[in-house]
Amino acid sequence: MSRSVLAPDPPPIKDAAPELGSALEAVADAGAAVLDIYHKNAGGSEKKEDGSPVTEADLASHRILTELLSKTGHAILSEEDADRWILRTDRTGSETVWIVDPLDGTSDFIDRTGEFTIMVALIKEKRPVLGVILRPTDNTMFAAQKGRGAFCHDAEGWRRIAVTDTFALSECRMVGSRHHLTDQERGFIAGLGVKEFVSVGSSLKVGMISSGEAEAYITTTDKIKEWDTAASHCIITEAGGMMTDVRGRNLTYNNEDVHHRYGVLATNGAVHGRIVSEFALSSDQAAAAEK
Repeated sequence: MSRSVLAPDPPPIKDAAPELGSALEAVADAGAAVLDIYHKNAGGSEKKEDGSPVTEADLASHRILTELLSKTGHAILSEEDADRWILRTDRTGSETVWIVDPLDGTSDFIDRTGEFTIMVALIKEKRPVLGVILRPTDNTMFAAQKGRGAFCHDAEGWRRIAVTDTFALSECRMVGSRHHLTDQERGFIAGLGVKEFVSVGSSLKVGMISSGEAEAYITTTDKIKEWDTAASHCIITEAGGMMTDVRGRNLTYNNEDVHHRYGVLATNGAVHGRIVSEFALSSDQAAAAEK
């Protein structure tokens, strides 16, 4: 395996959890495997039962992550695991569990945009307490621990990151899905009168908000699952932002049903309540128009 993706030293977190080092190592090893396959342009893709694509890279990353993280003794929920649709007492009965997305942005991997990531989160009592995200193509890594802040690692090393304090929607920069943005979502975003909208792949959207490069992201689909948000949730929260469903209700993890049934809203926190209110108004107006 090429080690063009290297695990950095842990971020400057006081009293870092021992699992943080395990997550950094696992993500780096999985990233190296994914990058090898990406550069070789090896293999095509197949369709899973739900119609989403899966590649050789998804499966290779899954094998590495589950092998390394299993050494911690915690249960694991991975997107590429048969556990994803059913109740498993060894997972949902556990207070602590890893939730991993071996390749977030498989469509971007296939389309060769470079906008794909590997995500690992540690969940305790249904809340994310650790989050690590790696973009293998440029070796950018995000990491956060509950109560200890959020950090980004690039060529300059680790730096602490934080959301903006932008409050006015007219100054808000929104990011959205490159492949899954619906006409309804596009219309809602346009109606907010935001300053800018950019389509971005994978969890990089939440990374941009956490780093102060954007203020908000929304998706209304009921197809978002726990592994799509767990790591990002920890990072944006520790960066000072918020992640809820589109109604403003908390997201929880390690549930029997792994779907977030009411979409996802991630923001810098300052614009969160306003977007929740605007979405509720928009939904009420749409419902009234259908009568």
